[in-house]
Formats: sequence, structure tokens, C-alpha cells
Amino acid sequence: MFGNKKKTNFANATTLIARGTSLQGDIHFEGTLEIEGTIKGNITADPDSGASVRILEQGVVTGDLNVPSAIVNGKVIGNLYSNQHLELASQAIIDGSVHYNVIEMAKGAQVNGNLLHSGAVEIKAIEHLEEAKGE
Repeated sequence: MFGNKKKTNFANATTLIARGTSLQGDIHFEGTLEIEGTIKGNITADPDSGASVRILEQGVVTGDLNVPSAIVNGKVIGNLYSNQHLELASQAIIDGSVHYNVIEMAKGAQVNGNLLHSGAVEIKAIEHLEEAKGE
């Protein structure tokens, strides 16, 4: 009964942080994470999980993002690491460095930091997170 736990697949699950919601702490997720509220903490997903995050126009993240794919139309105060696909929509504001493999950037998007292309974004992001944890 207790020893036969099956691992549930959340690859198609969607998590919403709604407008008016404020969350403090790190988030590790699978599937899709949609943010309309405010998060203070790091957001991570396994590099090979196919996970994606969408930061909508009212969404604000203060912390680093380390995700395979992201669509940003809100504000990120921290570094953003994407090893697959990154889209910065017209209302996007990034205050930090952007490490990407493939990027689309719409007219009006702002990056107040460095744009760094790398096929090895995953390795840099993992090293950065280990440094932040003090390992």
C-alpha cells in the first residue's frame, strides 16, 4: 500500500499564480507555469522536462529563472536562463542578464543587462544556482 507509489506525470499540468497573488519562496515545477501575480524567489524546471513559464503583463518575478522555455510579457528582476526557446514580448522588462539558446524579441521589450547566447546555457545555470546555494 505505502511502497507502491507511482510517479505522476505533470508534463501537461498548468499552474497559475493569479493577479493579486504574492508568493515568496523558490518554485520548482513541471508543465506550464503562468504568472500574473508576484513571486519573490527563484523559479526552476528540469532542463529536459519541456516545461515552460509565461509571465503575463501584470506578472513580476524577483529572482532567477532557469527554465527550458519562457514567454515574458511582464517584469523579471534577476537573471533568466533558457536552454530551448525564449520569447520577450513587447511589454517585457528584464533587469538582469539573459542566457539563451534561441530568442525572439518584440519591439518594445527591454533588457537591462547582458544578452548571452550559449548552447550550454543549462551548465551555466546549474553552476549559478549551486553558487547561490553555497555549494
